[in-house]
Amino acid sequence: MNVLIIEDEKALADELEIFLNNYNYICEVCYNGTSGSEKIAVNLYDFILIDLGLPDYDGLDLLKEAKKYNPEAVCIILTARAEVYDRIKGLDLGADDYLPKPFSLLELQSRMQAITRRKFGLKQNLIDLGGFLINLTDRTIAYYNTEISTITKKEFDLIAYLILHKNRTLTRSQLSEHIWGSIVNDDYDSNYIDAHIKNIRKKLNVHASPDWLETVRGLGYKIKINA
Repeated sequence: MNVLIIEDEKALADELEIFLNNYNYICEVCYNGTSGSEKIAVNLYDFILIDLGLPDYDGLDLLKEAKKYNPEAVCIILTARAEVYDRIKGLDLGADDYLPKPFSLLELQSRMQAITRRKFGLKQNLIDLGGFLINLTDRTIAYYNTEISTITKKEFDLIAYLILHKNRTLTRSQLSEHIWGSIVNDDYDSNYIDAHIKNIRKKLNVHASPDWLETVRGLGYKIKINA
């Protein structure tokens, strides 16, 4: 999932990027509000982390822009400000959460996971799909008690992102942008995503047919989860 970090304290911004990369997020970093504003206007993100105390920009104004141009993004305020007003104002403007500085990186990651579950209507991190157990926290897939160790990191990312958008068809471009961090040309994109789906099905078919992983002809792919 794509994360935009807007933080003028370079050491903290870089630490956030390294930490979140280790949890398989794809991060872009802006060290000022101006560049953050430019990114928000042209790119789509799953998470936007905004420092309120930017030297060149009001963080609350940046939050307004994020909600306008990236309405589906989760916005988390990072602030050293002690005033309750700033926190309340941020939440009133649509921020999904805030963390007062200094904060624990593990707490940030935990909150991001919790928000993701709520946003996509997942009550837990363990999903059972016809005997296939997908653990979104441990990033493992098992068929009943047998772990499927052949699934690669990117293949798991693809499955997990489709699970988050359960019962919704995602195009190849959407999958490429949110998992690989870029949109490539249509022909390459089609081959790239299709090859990954083919490999996933081949590995899962060793145990059972993953009927829940559906191809929507002419559109893309979806994972069907019964309510």
